[in-house]
Amino acid sequence: MFTGIIEDIGTVSNLKTELDNLHITVKSTMTPELKIDQSVAHNGICLTVVAINSNEYTVTAIKETLNKTNLSTLKIGDQINLERAMKLGDRLDGHMVQGHVDQTAVCTHVEETNGSWMFSFDYDASLNNITIEKGSITINGTSLTVINSKKDSFSVAIIPYTYNHTNFNTFKKGTVVNLEFDVLGKYVSRLLELRTLN
Repeated sequence: MFTGIIEDIGTVSNLKTELDNLHITVKSTMTPELKIDQSVAHNGICLTVVAINSNEYTVTAIKETLNKTNLSTLKIGDQINLERAMKLGDRLDGHMVQGHVDQTAVCTHVEETNGSWMFSFDYDASLNNITIEKGSITINGTSLTVINSKKDSFSVAIIPYTYNHTNFNTFKKGTVVNLEFDVLGKYVSRLLELRTLN
């Protein structure tokens, strides 16, 4: 379980394909605090640390993960949002995030708005994920509040701190991002779907 509060921006230092898997090596300032088998969210995707070497560590993404996220688009040198799993008893500064990406979205607009930034995204509504105005959304692992909620699009407003301490500062029109929709919204959506089937 995560909170969506990014701890560090890592840099992809190596990518290695093995059968259907992708081994991703990341350089991060928090590597010395990690251990093998630990869960770390990478752009919102919960992955397990499988190797540690100095200030770099490696995680493995399987085919299912690669098909549903933006990990297959990674290149060496890319920045990646990182968060370790939350500790029991810690403050929940963001919202409840599982680290299970629901789908990707495409950035359609970036606008600087006199001290903050507005980012807009389109996503495939046929997958039955929903946003609500002022509800929670996780974009590349970052816990945010939805504005301009529509059936297949939404926007978020980013404060300077978030812009400077996540990989949002690399987003432009066409950037593919990972989305994890609010878990309560997913349950409500599924229950309504089941109700209409009966």
